Amino acid sequence: MLVDTRYNEVTRCVIGCAMQVHRALGTGFQEVIYQRSLAVEMQEARLPFIREVERPIFYKGVEVGSRRVDFLVAENVLVELKAISELNHAHYAQVINYLEAYRLEVGLLINFGETSLKYKRFLKNQPR
Repeated sequence: MLVDTRYNEVTRCVIGCAMQVHRALGTGFQEVIYQRSLAVEMQEARLPFIREVERPIFYKGVEVGSRRVDFLVAENVLVELKAISELNHAHYAQVINYLEAYRLEVGLLINFGETSLKYKRFLKNQPR
């Protein structure tokens, strides 16, 4: 199996920024607080990103609507944040489906709601 490593440095940097935020704030805040804090960290790390960007959703090549993503980093990396007690397979499926709908190749799901930061990297064609 061939492993896609094109976005490793970007995802590694985003995860490092998220760890800094989690280390400083811990758990218990609303998602928006973590989102704003992560934006500060990524800006300091000089990562190119857009926060809460509206992206079109495609079905069979037809645009059928849009949804906001928490972050789009380096134009191709979707970052979805949560601040919940535990991630589950529905959250994983959400990110994989977003990758397909937004025509992106890699995504990160980051959860600030647990005692230790949880994150998972997804590739577009990764099995659920």
